[in-house]
This record gives sequence, C-alpha cells and structure tokens, in this order.
Amino acid sequence: MSELIIQDAALLDLESGEIVAGSSVRVSGERIVEVAPGGRITGDAPVLDAAGRTLMPGLIDAHVHAAVTTLDMPVMARRPASRIGIEAAGLLEAMVRRGFTTVRDAGGLDRGVTDALDAGLVTGPRVFRSGRVISQTGGHGDFTEAGPGDPRLCACHIHSDWFAHVADGADAVRRAVREELKNGAHQIKIMASGGISSPTDPIDMVQYTHDEIRAATSEAAARGTYVLAHAFAPQAIVRAVTAGVKSIEHGFLLDAASARVMAEHGSFLVPTLVVLEQLAEFGRRCNYPAESLDKVHAVLTAGTNAVQVALDAGVRVGFGTDLLGETHPAQGRELLLRARVQSPLDVLRSATTVNADLLGRSGELGTVAPGAFADLLLVSGNPLEDLSLLADSGAGIDLVVRGGKAVHGELS
Repeated sequence: MSELIIQDAALLDLESGEIVAGSSVRVSGERIVEVAPGGRITGDAPVLDAAGRTLMPGLIDAHVHAAVTTLDMPVMARRPASRIGIEAAGLLEAMVRRGFTTVRDAGGLDRGVTDALDAGLVTGPRVFRSGRVISQTGGHGDFTEAGPGDPRLCACHIHSDWFAHVADGADAVRRAVREELKNGAHQIKIMASGGISSPTDPIDMVQYTHDEIRAATSEAAARGTYVLAHAFAPQAIVRAVTAGVKSIEHGFLLDAASARVMAEHGSFLVPTLVVLEQLAEFGRRCNYPAESLDKVHAVLTAGTNAVQVALDAGVRVGFGTDLLGETHPAQGRELLLRARVQSPLDVLRSATTVNADLLGRSGELGTVAPGAFADLLLVSGNPLEDLSLLADSGAGIDLVVRGGKAVHGELS
C-alpha cells in the first residue's frame, strides 16, 4: 500500500515520555510524511482506525546472531551454509513479528540472507550486518580446540571460517577488516576480550593490542563506519575505547573507572542480560559446552550491576540480546531484565532512539516523525506501564509495519 493514514492512535512520544491520544500519522511509501499529535489527518488515502491503541516506533536490537542457529556448537560448526541461511531467515522473520523492525547482526550472517531480505524474497527486519568477526588467535572468535597443533605456523597470519577471521598483527587485522567492508559489512565487529562460547580464552583475558584495534577502527572510519567490540573486562574495555571503538558489547565486568573512560570518549554500551539468563536455564539441555556454562555462572549476576555503573557514569546505554540458537524466542525478555535498573520509558528509549543514534540513523529509525522510516507498532495497552506487552513474544502487538508494509497483522 503506497499511502496510509492511521487515525485515533495513542501516540507514544519517546522524547517527552508522554502518550498523546487522538493522534494521526500519514505514511507514503516506506516513509512517514506527516504526524499530527492529538490531531486528525484527512485525505484520500486508505485509513486505519487505531481505536485508541498505542502507536510507537519499531524496536531495534543492536546485538543479534541470526546465523547461530543452535547452541550445540560442534553441530553448528558442521552445519552447511545453505541450511544456516534458511534457518537464519526464519529467525529474522520471528524477530520482526516480535516488534524488532531493525537489528544489528553482531557476527556471522551471510550477505546472501540480507540480499534476500532487500529483494523481498524473505520477510524480516532491516539488518545492519557486521559480517565475519575479527579475532586474535586464541580469542573469542577462535573456536579451534586447544592441542599440540602444527609447529609450522602459516605465514599469512589469517585463517577464516563462516563466523570469523582469526587475524594476528595490525596488517592482518587491516586486511581482514577491508575484506568484510568490501563484502558489504555495515560495521565491523572485533573481539577485545575473552568470552563465553569460545573454548580456550578466560573471560577476563584482554585481547588485541592497541595498534591492532587501531588498525580496525581506522579502516572502518575510512569507509565511513565504526567498530563494535566484544569486551567483558575493564582493561579490555579501556583499550578498545581509547583505540577508537564506538560500541562496547556486553561489558559485564564494567567498573566505575572504565565507565568514565567510555563516557569521556562518547562510547556506547550494549548490554545483553537475557543471554546469560537463557544460557544458564537452557544451555545444558541444548548441549551447550560445559566449560562455557561454567563461564556463564561466573558473570551471571554481574550484568545488571554493569548497566547501573554505566548509567551512573553518563554512558549512553543501548539495547541488545545476543541470543543463540534455541533461545532466540526470549528476545523481548531483555526489556523486563533492563527494567530492573531503568524505567520502562528509558528501556524503550534504549531500544529505539539510543540505538538509532548508535547506528548513525537518528531521525530515520526509532521514532515516529516526518522523514522517518514507517517502522511502526500498534499495541493494545500502554507499554510505559506494562512492558510485558512487548516482552512476551510480542503478544500485545497487534500490528507490525516495516517500511510502510505490514509484516504482522493487517493494514485494515
């Protein structure tokens, strides 16, 4: 439908934190062209009667892994790329039906899936793709098992699989980053500390030197984009931020000193609390590695504190989930976990306006305003009073519009 007028909506204004009853919005093509808070828009376009339901911008998840389709990591490593692509398309369709009209894939998603989305062959959110992650040997992107190895090390300093480029040294990192940017990555993801899923690195391990990280950030900047960094430990966070990283992912072990450095450099934090909860609850039954589950329990209670530390320091806090495989349906639960330390309004701002700024798309995403993409949710109830309307697999969402087209519910 090329034009549409939505009338009698309770418009959620995320800037003021108010809901304005009796509002109208006009959509033309994939964009919003007119907004009348508390007013009526007339014209020849078809009209959707919102009947007093809440109209709000679509949500943005800044940390997904649509191509990690099972928690069984040995099985994942053997899964054919064609099957991963089909499964990823299904996961992305479920995300947009839950109200996430934009996502940033934080590693592993093949270009073919996003090309299919853009061509309308599959339904899903708009995707900002990081391509393959960049990791050092023995880092969070290196999933080869520890062992005696081959004493004749390869001189190329890079080896790659479907998920990562394992690259050592500034020149190798630069080459790997250039390869992903050439292949259409919207931004670059590096691994700056130990992690949970990888088999050989402690979670507090600091990864990559300042020069290696700087090689990645300078190459990204030359292409007009930025670097996000997986980082848990304070030292890793500080090294990444001072080397030019824009977005710190997870940050579970963030302390006051490293938070101050983030604030001074204008970096964002993207917490992912729900992944810890879900891995702790379901990991064992889904064959998630035992050593990785031990790492989960080591940081399980730290994430909420890290969010509070970041907020106290004035760090801009976005919204992400990092769910893997069988845990993807819990995506909306991150809203409830974040509400333990933020108001519902601030949680929704993190998942809309803050994330839009992180993606460099303020005014186009995460807002109901003229010129913005028509990514809209129509909700039965008030999410400022009850976030479960959005959190329970989108049970309270009657309509999801992505780029002016209904992807869940009917425009009638």
